[in-house]
Amino acid sequence: MTSSDTTATAQIGVTGLAVMGSNIARNFAHKGYTVALHNRSVSKTDALLEAHGSEGKFVRSETIPEFLAALEKPRRVLIMVKAGDPTDAVINELADAMEEGDIIIDGGNSLFTDTIRREKAIRERGLHYVGAGISGGEEGALNGPSIMPGGPKESYESLGPLLEEISAHVDGVPCCTHIGPDGSGHFVKMVHNGIEYSDMQLIGEAYQLLRDGLGKSAGEIAEVFAEWNSGDLDSYLIEITAEVLRQVDAKTGKPLVDLILDEAEQKGTGRWTVKSALDLGVPVTGIAEAVFARALSGSVAQRTATTGLASGDLGTKPSDAARFTDDVSKALYASKIVAYAQGFNQIQAGSNEYGWDITPGDMATIWRGGCIIRAKFLNRIKEAFDEDANLPSLIVAPYFRSAIEDAIDSWRRVVVTATELGIPVPGFASALSYYDALRTERLPAALTQGLRDFFGAHTYGRIDADRDKRFHTLWSGDRSEVEA
Repeated sequence: MTSSDTTATAQIGVTGLAVMGSNIARNFAHKGYTVALHNRSVSKTDALLEAHGSEGKFVRSETIPEFLAALEKPRRVLIMVKAGDPTDAVINELADAMEEGDIIIDGGNSLFTDTIRREKAIRERGLHYVGAGISGGEEGALNGPSIMPGGPKESYESLGPLLEEISAHVDGVPCCTHIGPDGSGHFVKMVHNGIEYSDMQLIGEAYQLLRDGLGKSAGEIAEVFAEWNSGDLDSYLIEITAEVLRQVDAKTGKPLVDLILDEAEQKGTGRWTVKSALDLGVPVTGIAEAVFARALSGSVAQRTATTGLASGDLGTKPSDAARFTDDVSKALYASKIVAYAQGFNQIQAGSNEYGWDITPGDMATIWRGGCIIRAKFLNRIKEAFDEDANLPSLIVAPYFRSAIEDAIDSWRRVVVTATELGIPVPGFASALSYYDALRTERLPAALTQGLRDFFGAHTYGRIDADRDKRFHTLWSGDRSEVEA
């Protein structure tokens, strides 16, 4: 069937043919599906067909009615447009022309609360709405991403086989599964991106420790990361870190990383993760530090004004480079465990808050391939949740507990050394503080409650009373205690 054959009946339609949308459309075609194509600007449709029309069966369309007419019923339409108002505009245009039982799939990075709102509105019109998180970037979209679809379970019966087929596969298992109702898929993708933020911040701190703490060049650090990628730290991000550090600028002959502005940008999903965690009351300190680190890197006026301020007496660089490098690798691994532990706690809390009934182990399964945070140790996370679906924290699972115990002394040495050298390590330090706070039998929150009761009569509990009983001290009176 040629790319111009308008009599074709397509199994899936894709609207929004920028790089991600185009690559996913090609992915479907590579798997033998006939794909209906639509874009607001028809020139993008034609550009895709001209460059890749021979790769499979495509149906060209110029209007939404023409686009929908090319699709088998129930129609399945994947939207790959910018999140926010553009997504709402496309949804409304599609819904006005669709019939009962048709399925709209939002494959963009939509805010999960928007997805909850849209799913309810679309359901009331007799249509299905699926918010599907898709991770893997341009390469993943073409060759197999990790896909996190939420929405009605019945829609997954029709849609699931297609999504599973185009997703990445690990050990024959697709990196795609039904996450849960309405906004669950986009929620999980949001947390995935938050973990990604933390992962990259920790990698950046490890790089800076080796660069400024040991004086290693970018090329030398690249070899360190390449070696780490053959062990417990084996992951996509560690792998590409070595590639970026090896890259030499063609103009100057210098390492490219030394010429890139040290101002990290962000598209917002990290901030969404932190905002959601605050609403849920879940401490995702590693993700928050990563988001704030990016914000600080872009605070040009403040950084320019404060460069060169007093550092105090700094320590000396580590004398044993091999030992310090090993310490950094262990600190990186332990901090990474904390980042994932916090992310999975947020998924559990979100599932409970919104009634999604998410299976945490499923996330570890579908994140093993295709996505940006794919890593060897996700198999360990899956095993941990298989053994205990209600695991309170990854940190207490036997493998991860043992890994942290093995790393703890190195972790502490790295944070201390960084502090002595004046090297900022907010990710490493906050992860260690989080771990120490969890394992500490008694926290200073007792004093916090005492202070709150003093100035605001907010009451407190007692260790020698039932947990549901509250007390108040008459601070402005005779300071006797009364039961609230």
